[in-house]
Amino acid sequence: MQDAAFLTTATRHGGGLMKAAAAFPDAPRPWLDLSTGINPEPWRGPRAPEAELNRLPDPVALAGLETTAAAAFGASAARVAATAGAEAAIRLLPLLLGVRSVEIVGPTYGAHTEAWRAAGTATRLIAPEQAAASQAGVLVIVNPNNPDGRLARRADLAAMARERSAAGRWLVVDESFIECAPLDSVSDLAEPSLIVLRSFGKFYGLAGARLGFMIAEPDLIVRLRALLGDWPVSADALALGRGAYADIEWRERTRAALEQRAEVLDALLVRAGFEATGGTSLFRMTRSPDAARRFTQLCKAGILTRPFDHAPDALRFGVPTERDLPRLARALETGA
Repeated sequence: MQDAAFLTTATRHGGGLMKAAAAFPDAPRPWLDLSTGINPEPWRGPRAPEAELNRLPDPVALAGLETTAAAAFGASAARVAATAGAEAAIRLLPLLLGVRSVEIVGPTYGAHTEAWRAAGTATRLIAPEQAAASQAGVLVIVNPNNPDGRLARRADLAAMARERSAAGRWLVVDESFIECAPLDSVSDLAEPSLIVLRSFGKFYGLAGARLGFMIAEPDLIVRLRALLGDWPVSADALALGRGAYADIEWRERTRAALEQRAEVLDALLVRAGFEATGGTSLFRMTRSPDAARRFTQLCKAGILTRPFDHAPDALRFGVPTERDLPRLARALETGA
């Protein structure tokens, strides 16, 4: 039987396998977690050696990571600061910017709303077509959007950044899934009021490393670093980030493989009776009139997907590996 704690976790964000296992104790193990947009086939380069884990992270290594990441983003290193995941930057934005009003293009990743409301800032969700006319002190756009993959084009975001900079208003673009749509990134732009957030863990499949980045004007980066302190990320995050962002061949190969697997997954879901409504190459959105029942049936098969309280007919699937696809196919057939 599903308990309230599990359902709250399931609809708020992906993950929460321990609560899922407790709610469905008879489900087969191991669980297959398709509730997030984390690449299930991670970059497999070296972690930090034991000697580096035995001491505090080195500032020189941090600078090296930020330089390597900046090159991958097309940005100046002076505009890039590493954080313990994009989430850490999201939670610090209200303290850094100190504005009175925020508008967030939604529905989207809930942490943005949580962070601003917790800081006492007047916050409201707006529709995508309202974004260009926003007069709020901060406008937040997640691109590609989480959870539905809605994509704002680079040219439109660049124009918006110019206009808001001229008016002294901030534009925050959360590019946590931008590796799935690299041509629409604005990480390389240097507009004064543009802030870009990047996530390492999703595309590189290493969410547990807790590594992300803020890209912004150098003076804002200096203020962010003062809030983060001398050791904002771990030795493992430093080593993994330096290696992965420098691995251009892996990045291109993985991007192509994810796109192919997403197409295969869409075909499987349509055959199982779902309507495919979009997403990215790391997750696919679907609709079904009995989405709640099918979510439960998949949990009984040890497969965790992502339901939504704001859209009861929606169900999101992370893109599985080729070896896990047959298990999902069997569960979908059984639960149809």
